[in-house]
Amino acid sequence: MPLLRYIALAFTLGVTPILAQKQGAELLKTDILCVLAHPDDETGMASTLAYYAHERDAIVSHVYCTRGEGGGNMVGTHWGRSLGVLREVELQQCLDTLGVSHHFFLEQLDWAYTESAAMTLEKWDRKAALEHLVRIIRNVRPEVILTMNPFPRPGQHGHHQAAGILAVEAYVAAGNPRQFPNQLTREGLSTWQTRKLYFRGDSAGAVAKIDPGSEAHAIAGEALRNHRSQGFGRFQRATIGRPPESYGLIKSAIPTAKNETDLLAGLPLAESEQPAVIKYASVAPEGIQVHFKPRPALTRFHAWAQEQKIAHLLVDLSSDLPVVVGQPNSISLIISNHGTEAKIIEANFEAADGWKVVPNKTTATVPPKEQHEIILSITPTAGANEKSPVKAIVDEQHHAEATLHPVPHASLSPLAFKPKLDGSSEGWNAQAPLRITPDQRVQGKADTPADLNSEIRTGYDAEFLYVDALVHDDVIVSNIAPNDIRGHWRSDAIEICVDPTANSEHTLTCFKVGIFPFDLEGNTRAARDADANQGPIEETAQGMTTKAVRTETGYRVQTAIPWKVLGVTSPTKGQTIGFNVILYDGDKADAAIGENINECRLAWAPRYGVQGRPEDWGQLTLD
Repeated sequence: MPLLRYIALAFTLGVTPILAQKQGAELLKTDILCVLAHPDDETGMASTLAYYAHERDAIVSHVYCTRGEGGGNMVGTHWGRSLGVLREVELQQCLDTLGVSHHFFLEQLDWAYTESAAMTLEKWDRKAALEHLVRIIRNVRPEVILTMNPFPRPGQHGHHQAAGILAVEAYVAAGNPRQFPNQLTREGLSTWQTRKLYFRGDSAGAVAKIDPGSEAHAIAGEALRNHRSQGFGRFQRATIGRPPESYGLIKSAIPTAKNETDLLAGLPLAESEQPAVIKYASVAPEGIQVHFKPRPALTRFHAWAQEQKIAHLLVDLSSDLPVVVGQPNSISLIISNHGTEAKIIEANFEAADGWKVVPNKTTATVPPKEQHEIILSITPTAGANEKSPVKAIVDEQHHAEATLHPVPHASLSPLAFKPKLDGSSEGWNAQAPLRITPDQRVQGKADTPADLNSEIRTGYDAEFLYVDALVHDDVIVSNIAPNDIRGHWRSDAIEICVDPTANSEHTLTCFKVGIFPFDLEGNTRAARDADANQGPIEETAQGMTTKAVRTETGYRVQTAIPWKVLGVTSPTKGQTIGFNVILYDGDKADAAIGENINECRLAWAPRYGVQGRPEDWGQLTLD
């Protein structure tokens, strides 16, 4: 009988179970250690964890990089560090139900949504986090580590990527006596080589597929409901008909089957065994190889994966590049010559019909053991909104392809009038609108144009960037208290995103503000979010003004944002800025105060997770 069931039965029968008390190192010994970014990130693994804890009597421990203080709050007004206190209590209740024995925090800051691991690790104390994670691994001596996907795919939270990155680095460092030696000489620890490291999801390498069973699914569903501040109180989790949960093998110190059905197969090993990490051999490149240069985040990830000797997992990553419609865009083809002789190559390029590619054919000489870069200029047709491939054919036998993702472009006109920002349309109707329709989905769905759509008009003068947003919304919800101006995604709101350089990789160099058209008292309020200076605009964007009024079909928001707040010293004709407007909508008319009612997000430049990825915002050029 499993140990936990034995204990429960003993107490039911009124018998005190007699168990040997673990102590010291034995008390800490763990079978499975999960390395996660925030409380509630165990969601994707919860059924697996419940299965191993309850059915297999495995000792499961968790590490969280943050306390979740940057999340939303659907059950009160706790925010920031106080929200972290609340979420830790919710987490403890969740883990008690799951059967998790221990949990630890790396004490890094949960500061908002981003899709950049680089931005995350810049804000965190990367060295301190790694050192503490290694300390925990050496203490609990796990057989297996589970972590989050470190791959920089669109829609993948940067904090999640960073948790995976730290887990990979700590997996190796914990077994290396040269890493953090004070833990060995002053803290009484020993090196520890964890046997296997997995991330949640499929991979190009070995994959473990775990079928936890209906009982584990039920336990997981009940456990996750404890994350009530994050909206999990209404969580309903199917217990039957769920597919197996997949885990991709990142590293291993023992021989591992290509396809496993048990994370603990062949484990535990004897305590005296300290196997070395298996070095996966990548196939040495030969001859000519070609690829399109990916986004900076992917280029950085490739280099990191090579350093960590996990390049064998990179085969499922591809280039996905934003291109501005109606404008020339530079992209690069990299040709590598791995041979011993110089090669004269001929390259031909193909793009979608009507897209201009310069050059469409070229020749070049590539010296041995060197790379050659061909820079293409690609101009998508005006109005293009569907992703499309660009292809390169080198010497008729080597091929490369990248997916081009069009983003919109418009002119930003100087205003011939000084806007009153009183909600009137005076002067604004002469400005050409940027339209946001139900087809421009970021998340969720707008049922009809009456449900949600907008015309956005912009303009500027020497002091301000002006935005006028006429939003058509058939159910306007105002459920945000005056002392709770944050988390605009919880209610009807608009978000304005500005990248003053038009080439930022992440939002630390950008301006992002969420505007509630009406709080509970009917006032227009706004707060910056997920950039370098978060908080209500009265504190973080001095000089910015906003005003909203109701209309027959929804509401109208007008705002003036000082250029100096945007990081622009003086606007100049011909200057280009990154720009996006995102609409947030929920139609729950009886929403509770502070409740997250988000059902739909539309944007001028739409794509899942675009609020955290400036590369995919549109562009405005100053006339």
